[in-house]
Amino acid sequence: MARVELVGLTKRYGQTTAVDTVSLAIPDGTYCCLLGPSGCGKTSTLRMIAGHERISAGDIFIGDTVVNDMTPVQRGTAMMFQSYALFPHLSVTDNVAFSLHMKGVDKSTRRRRAAEMLERVHMERYAERLPGQLSGGQQQRVALARALITNPKVLLLDEPLSALDPFLRIKVREEMKRLQMELGIVFIHVTHSQDEALALADLAVVMNDGVVAQSGSVRQIFNEPTNAFVASFIGGHNVIPGDLIGRGRVDVAIRADHIDIGQAAPGETSLQGTVRMVEYQGTNVHLRVRGPAATDILVIKSEDAFDRDPVNVGQAVTLRWVATAARELH
Repeated sequence: MARVELVGLTKRYGQTTAVDTVSLAIPDGTYCCLLGPSGCGKTSTLRMIAGHERISAGDIFIGDTVVNDMTPVQRGTAMMFQSYALFPHLSVTDNVAFSLHMKGVDKSTRRRRAAEMLERVHMERYAERLPGQLSGGQQQRVALARALITNPKVLLLDEPLSALDPFLRIKVREEMKRLQMELGIVFIHVTHSQDEALALADLAVVMNDGVVAQSGSVRQIFNEPTNAFVASFIGGHNVIPGDLIGRGRVDVAIRADHIDIGQAAPGETSLQGTVRMVEYQGTNVHLRVRGPAATDILVIKSEDAFDRDPVNVGQAVTLRWVATAARELH
């Protein structure tokens, strides 16, 4: 087990700064998700930790060792790529055992280790198949076994679930969380999916324009966003200009499920608006309301609550919430 720490980590490509003096501590045994939009610096950060990208400034610690000039093998990291990068002409067993083959491990030992890894990811039945005979989810599990066979201190994952269909994505992410908890090592997982991060992360790190916009537990980030970017990106929040609700220039974030429709009670804040969208989402109904100054506000109501008091597109409504539901942003 080993913690990972970034100190002033910077990556420049010519005149462009992709990662700008990022400092971050990832404790032992943590599932960490780096998330943010395309171009925010999360993949460059991952590749520098892996040793696949040279750093421009700063330090990377794995345990108590600065690994800036070490190869990926020397660092004790393993990386699972978005494309899986399996060898099409090798069997599943030989794909998983490939790194041991390159290290000169004898055939019987590497095949035994590969079998153990395949059993761990529930792929032992497919040991002699070729990658082309597997589904996307099965290939993903083989790539995961191949990364884990070296007993890494840190496993790095570059959008590993993005190629899977939504149903399979949920199933595989459950398996990945189970594996991380069993192994007790640091997983660092790059994603642009808020749902993935919320489901997986012990530590979530939201990045924007090469810097860390906010880091913390997923519940902390979801419930207590510190700035407008995080509130908007993490989803389920509205960012409302403070001057619309008597707070001057201080914008506020309000969870969509903390806003109700109806006459405001004493002590509640209210806004007038017009319903622009009603979208059924199964257990919830999403409403998009156009408020003052062309502000779009999302309201999420349970199916039962909506059925008790339905509204229609074009209807004028009053939005209301208790004062403590609004979080000031900086």
